[in-house]
Formats: sequence, C-alpha cells, structure tokens
Amino acid sequence: MKRLFGSVRSRATLAATLVVAVALVAAGTAVLLSLRSNLIDQAGTAADRSARTVATHLAGGKTYEHLSLDDDDQPVQVVDERGRLVAATEDLERISGTGTDAVRPHAPTPTPTDGSGDEDADDAHDDASLEAGKIEEKTVFTDGSATIDQHSADYRFAAVRVETEKQGTLTVYAGAPLSAEQSAVRTALTVMLIGFPLLLAVVAVVTWLVTRRALHPVEGIRSEMAAITASEDLARRVPVPDTHDEVARLARTTNETLAALETSVERQRRFVADASHELRSPIASLRTQLEVGAAHPELLDVAGAVEDTVRLQRLATDLLLLARLDAGERPAAGSRLDLAALAREEAEGRTGVRVEAPEAVPVAGSRGQLERVLTNLLDNARRHARSTVTVTVRREGEWAVAGVADDGDGVPDGDRERIFERFVRLDDARSRDDGGAGLGLAIARDVAVRHGGTLTVRKAPEGGALFELRLPVP
Repeated sequence: MKRLFGSVRSRATLAATLVVAVALVAAGTAVLLSLRSNLIDQAGTAADRSARTVATHLAGGKTYEHLSLDDDDQPVQVVDERGRLVAATEDLERISGTGTDAVRPHAPTPTPTDGSGDEDADDAHDDASLEAGKIEEKTVFTDGSATIDQHSADYRFAAVRVETEKQGTLTVYAGAPLSAEQSAVRTALTVMLIGFPLLLAVVAVVTWLVTRRALHPVEGIRSEMAAITASEDLARRVPVPDTHDEVARLARTTNETLAALETSVERQRRFVADASHELRSPIASLRTQLEVGAAHPELLDVAGAVEDTVRLQRLATDLLLLARLDAGERPAAGSRLDLAALAREEAEGRTGVRVEAPEAVPVAGSRGQLERVLTNLLDNARRHARSTVTVTVRREGEWAVAGVADDGDGVPDGDRERIFERFVRLDDARSRDDGGAGLGLAIARDVAVRHGGTLTVRKAPEGGALFELRLPVP
C-alpha cells in the first residue's frame, strides 16, 4: 500500500478522485434536498388548496352532511372546536399527523324544528347557505400518513381554520400525497448511486493517464540521472522536453548543474594532477640534496635545501588556500579596512614601486586574503616590469579600485583570461624559481570573487599590464 501511493501519479489520482467525490456528494445532497423541498412545497400547496375549498363551502353555510369528501387520493377531516371529527373522507381507514386520528365522524346534533316539516327544513338550509363565515389566512402544515380503501401512503397535511355562524369554529385538514416526492427522490438517488461511481472511475482513469503523460519526461530525467550516476559520465545530459513548463525548466537546470559539476570535477582532476607535478620537483630536489649530504657532508648545499623547503612551503600554503576557496570559504562579515593603507604597507620596501593613494578607501573582508592579493599582484608586476610598478587606489562610486601597472611587455589579448587559470605560466622558458608555480593570479581572482569583486587585466598606459581589482564599498 505504501509503495502504491508512493508515486506522484498515484497521489495525484487519489487527490483528484477524492476532490471530485466530495464535490459530487455535496452537489448531490444539495440537489436531493432542493428537489425534496420543492416537491413537498408543491404537495403543501395542493393540500392547502383542497383544505380551503372545503373551508369555503363551510363558510358559505354548507352543513357537514352536504360536503363532498369522496376523493380517494386526498384524505380530508373536519374537526369542531371541541376536537370531535364531524366530517371525513369516505373509506378513510387510518390517519396520523392531523388533529385527531378518528376516521368515523361523530353523529351531528339534530337541528331543532318547530314542526313545520320538510318545507321548513329546506327553508332553513336555504337561509344557512346565505350566511357567510370567516376563513383564517394562516395555514399550518404537518406530515403524516393515511389509509384510504386499503391503500396507505404518506401525506402533506394542511390545516385551515374557519368560523361559521351556525356550526362554530371548525378546522379543516386536507392531505396531498407525497408519493411523487418520494418517487422522484428515490429515482434521483438511484441515478446518483449508479452514476457517481462511474464518474469517479472516469476521473481516476483520466487523471492517471494525464499525470502519466505529464510525468513521462520526469521519468526520462530520472532514468538518465540514474545512468549518469552508474556510469560516472558527467558529459551526458538529461533529455529536455519540447515544452515550456516546469518539467522543461527542471531539465535545463539539471543540465546546467551537470555542466557545472563536470567543470568542477575536471578542474579538480587537473588541479590534483598539476599539484602533484609541481610538488614532485621541489621534493625530488630536496631529497637529492639530502641524500648527497648524507653520503658526502662536505657537498651538502644548505642554501639550496632551504630554498627548496621554502618553495615547497609556499606551494603547500597556496594549495591550502585554494582548497579553502574551492570549499566556499568567504570572508568574515563586518571586518573593515583601508585598501589604500593596505596597498602602501605591501609596497613598502619594494624597489621601483610607486603608490598613488591620496585618500582612504574602505572595504570589507579578510585582511590576510586581501594582503595576499596585493602581494601576488606586486610580485607578478615586479617580475615583468622593466623599471617601474605603479599602484593606484581610488574610489569610483560604490566600488573601491586598486590598480597595479608595470612598464613591461604586457599580456597578449588572447591570454588575458588564461593567465588566471591555475598552474598557467605564459613564459615557459623562465625558470620555476623565478616564475613560481602559476597559482598567484588564480588565487588573487578567487579571493576577489569571494569578496564580491572582480580582477581583470588590460593594457597599462606605460605599455605593460594593468591588473585592476574592484571591491564593493561597504
């Protein structure tokens, strides 16, 4: 069960089916209640009409025995003010829900006569029919049942009061059958019980197919990612569907992530290979000198061994800093310093270096890392300068700008980005001792980027190279 509903397709199908089911139940309930209410109101209207017809006859002066109450479908009762049944529908066998459950009228009290005979009785009847009574506007409705000529049914009863001159206050109960309402409700309920499951099945199947089609590209992405993981081939890419929806954006983002990961892994491999190569030379040189010194102490080159050790230490420090930068290390927030003062400190004691920093320029970041940037730029410029290195520090809007220019040969246009790659040395003929390992500019750019800035190179006014460091002003 857990596995069955563990997929997005299953959960979407279940959710859609449940939502439609709740909506159908709510709508079906509302329809049934509305239908039942309307049909009951219609039955009440029919019962009220029948009761008022009888009440009109009574108000017009008709006596009980002259009422026509022989409708087999509508039971009628006439009750006097003492609660006695004085008239009822013929063949009425049982009734409930009215003022009385009696079905046989109470014998009427004989009308006093003065011996004038039938002619006088007819005259009295004619006089009574001219008398007018009063019918109340209010109708009271109740529900009940009745049996007429051995046929039982439920009814909607209407009770109407009428005041007469000779017979007093009477209450007329008339019923209208609820069979139409019950039949309609049963039919509608049957249709719903049969139709709703079929409709829910259609919704579930359609949702399953639609979600399957919508998620098919996602399955393609997943399977390709699984294949990439198994093969460890980061050059592969996931298929991008020919749509403009979230799945297509997911595929494009996944490919961008794979490309960045491939670049990072390739960079890491190249870094390890270059680091191994760079470390091999000073270690081999140092080992050779120590082995020679062990065999022939008088031939030990102590100065050369110390130089190789220092070089090895610097290389190890550079590699450690690069590893920390690659791990995402960022400068501590809130640390502020003066870039102009820092440039003057780094240039102090260096021959041929001129600093132009007329005012303080604040920046935020790691003092040690920014010192390392300026040191690397000054070392690089001094290595290639003919005579002079110029350092300028200024503020341009929201940026602090430090420029290091030399009067050397400059950097060719095609190499202005390549020199920031690790272990890259443009002058392959120069010695490793003079040229370094090719990590200085790479470290300088990585530190600038970690501080939210940039490091670029262009042609200096003196004709050499101008390295420009830009950092945001806090």
